[in-house]
Amino acid sequence: MVAAEWGKPAHSIGWLRSRPKLRAALQRNLTGWLFILPALIGFAVFYLYPTLRAVEISLTDWNLMRAPKFIGLDNYAKLIDDPRFWQSVRITIAYVLYNIPLQTVLGLGLALLMDRLSKSVTVRAIVIAPYLLSNVIAALIWLWLLDPLLGMTNVALGLIGVPRQAFLASPDLAIVSVAAINIWRHVGLTALLFYAGLQAIPRSLQEAARLEGAGEWTVFRRVTLPLLRPVLVFVLVTSVIGSFQVFDTIAVATQGGPANSTSAIIWYVYESAFRFSKMGYASAMSVALFAVLILITILQMRALRAGSSDLE
Repeated sequence: MVAAEWGKPAHSIGWLRSRPKLRAALQRNLTGWLFILPALIGFAVFYLYPTLRAVEISLTDWNLMRAPKFIGLDNYAKLIDDPRFWQSVRITIAYVLYNIPLQTVLGLGLALLMDRLSKSVTVRAIVIAPYLLSNVIAALIWLWLLDPLLGMTNVALGLIGVPRQAFLASPDLAIVSVAAINIWRHVGLTALLFYAGLQAIPRSLQEAARLEGAGEWTVFRRVTLPLLRPVLVFVLVTSVIGSFQVFDTIAVATQGGPANSTSAIIWYVYESAFRFSKMGYASAMSVALFAVLILITILQMRALRAGSSDLE
């Protein structure tokens, strides 16, 4: 029995040695896994484990001062009857609707201008410069620029006869102002992503459409935009995920105010966890947001046919 067991590995090794192609493929796979191992460890430690831990905490009542008490799905049931939670959801959706369409259109427009008018590295560096600032620095800059008394924005508005506006202190303008700040910061990155996509489109296809009598708008709508679809999918998916997690700008510029008008869902999660010591309830909101983002991502990728390319 022992001899037979020891014979199996030897037989397996001999069988593997008799197939050099299979052995080479296994060696390549092993090399690949070794290369991604550091990133895989980082993903498991900093993303996978915290996610599983959040799911576990969401099933408990825990105020950080005593041991967690298991309460099952009570935190999720509480979400349904929490008006503050639904208010934060509405504010977040409003922010996404203000942010994503304008950011995408402006980014695409900038990319087309760079492709047509200037392919200078200097121009691209200027376009991407706001994105190189951290969210905190960008929020501080605009907090000063939008100050109702001393801000340069209101000074400029006064020169053209427009009354001073309390951009970040007005319940009606605060979330719009937060969206504008983040559009300013991220539009350069969006433009460069679209610009890279434009460089991958064969010029012969556009020239052929023009020779057939198509105008510039028709060429853009029928040739350029469909071929940009993989980049558009990436931009929309990542932008929507990032917009649903807006936090830094709100934390610096408004802290959820005025009158909770900028209390997006991540800000409410933060308040619930670290201000009200409701770690279980905050984790339940985080898990619910995670599930919603997965669903939105799947719907976006299916609607935009992310698995196919018009260049094929």
